[in-house]
Amino acid sequence: MTPNALRRDVTRDRIVKAAAVLLREHGPVAVTTRRVAQEAGLQPPALYRFFQGKDDLLDAAAEHVFVEHVASKQTAAPSDDPVDDLRAGWDTQISFGLANPYVFGLLLDPARARHTPAQVKGVRILAERVHRIAAAGRLRVSEERAVNLIRSAGIGTVHTLLTLPPEESDPTLADAAFDAIARAILTDEPAVPTGDPAAVVAAFRILMPELPGLSKAEVSLLDEWLRR
Repeated sequence: MTPNALRRDVTRDRIVKAAAVLLREHGPVAVTTRRVAQEAGLQPPALYRFFQGKDDLLDAAAEHVFVEHVASKQTAAPSDDPVDDLRAGWDTQISFGLANPYVFGLLLDPARARHTPAQVKGVRILAERVHRIAAAGRLRVSEERAVNLIRSAGIGTVHTLLTLPPEESDPTLADAAFDAIARAILTDEPAVPTGDPAAVVAAFRILMPELPGLSKAEVSLLDEWLRR
């Protein structure tokens, strides 16, 4: 990297970090060109060399906060119980949403939502945890459906908790939501041939890539049948 490119990256990072602090603490209304430039030690026109406008800056600030959150999730080593790991991930995600309502709102705003690298990585981490549960024979639905159900429930839980009036706050709602999801996607015990057929199918899909004598096309077709 050339010295000019390095300086440019350092300056952009200063701007994004300043905007992220303002966003987390005061919301999008505080992320003005003048305020961000002041916090970053720059003149306001300098921001336009990196961002087209406030929306671009807000997106970058929200992504920065979420990148830090996803990075913290990756540092947690998996335990011997994949269900416990899923529960820990759920608690972490709910806590992040409640602690960062402005970031949560921006990331999930339908008018501006996009698949950022951090969001893609976050979904991949969830999918890996669900995959471990399927491999243990504890999943009663497909991995894809389990991931979508967990994401939907998590987003809905955070949104509900953030919008409830203080007098109606329910501190047990997140736990209850996870328990409901767990009943919908998990079996009580690892699947056996005479157990839950859906759990057996989910576990078998894990083994398909390792089956000898099947071509990629055959594995793909078998996977389609199993998902049905």
